[in-house]
Amino acid sequence: MQYVNLGKTGLKVSRICLGCMTYGVPDRGSHLWTLDEQASRPFIARALELGINFFDTANVYSDGTSEEIVGRALADMARRDEVVIATKVHGKMRPDPNGGGLSRKAILTEIDHSLRRLGTDYVDLYQIHRFDYNTPVEETLEALHDVVKAGKARYIGASSMYAWQFCKALHLADRHGWTRFVSMQNHYNLIYREEEREMMGLCHEEGIGVIPWSPLARGKLTRPWTAEPTARALTDEFGKTLYVTTEEADQRVIEQVLSVAAARGVSPAQIALAWMLHKPVVTAPIIGASKMHQLEDAVAALSISLLPEEIAALEAPYVPHPVLGFA
Repeated sequence: MQYVNLGKTGLKVSRICLGCMTYGVPDRGSHLWTLDEQASRPFIARALELGINFFDTANVYSDGTSEEIVGRALADMARRDEVVIATKVHGKMRPDPNGGGLSRKAILTEIDHSLRRLGTDYVDLYQIHRFDYNTPVEETLEALHDVVKAGKARYIGASSMYAWQFCKALHLADRHGWTRFVSMQNHYNLIYREEEREMMGLCHEEGIGVIPWSPLARGKLTRPWTAEPTARALTDEFGKTLYVTTEEADQRVIEQVLSVAAARGVSPAQIALAWMLHKPVVTAPIIGASKMHQLEDAVAALSISLLPEEIAALEAPYVPHPVLGFA
């Protein structure tokens, strides 16, 4: 395993982050394809064996049960100080008017609930899951600063938003002396590269660690376009809103991934991740794993060095996409 600093912080994280949305009680929330606790624990155990120290979840994943499962597993399998636990806040957790969002009330309430579910006194990285258009960003930033100063989070991060919004948040934090975002968890992969227009450059200039979600495009980059859809693809309502307007171009990208993988004698997933890992601004792609080979493939991608002509072939078919994944 390789370890790198998260952005310009001193925090060392594995170059593969295990995304834990896959682990949660299936009938809690909208993720009907998740693995229950008994089925989830072997994946967390194997991730630790492979040297992964970075685990990402969120309060909304399976109505909080993902945090519970991940917290219990890591408590049983690892020393708290040796793992990096990240979670997120924003989504609706209760039906009352203050049950979600990024108000001071919501953040200070939800960090305590997340810590209780995770069974820990602090999280290493506390992230805003999306931008909140109904709360002044100053209110959000000051509340997050107070969470850090209270010792409940070591660092704070952000997720999918426009570059101008992220730039404004960084400026306001600097202006007021508040804790600064150190990471950006954004939507980025070979068939969705719109983040290269502004966000990636901003993160590079500001020393922000980039930890992309959906690096394999919900599995589309791992199999032929005409392959039978997985159980997740059939029931993942959010996933159905992605990759729907540029199918012809996306198919050409996938064909290139399959071609390079076949020539190398490795899996398409390894090629798609190796492409992402060669981007200097990317710290650690967040991979989900419901089958053990998916973990093995992710770690194996670290040892693949793509040739310039392979990278050019993978990137050539891309066409501009509408902005996706901010909702």
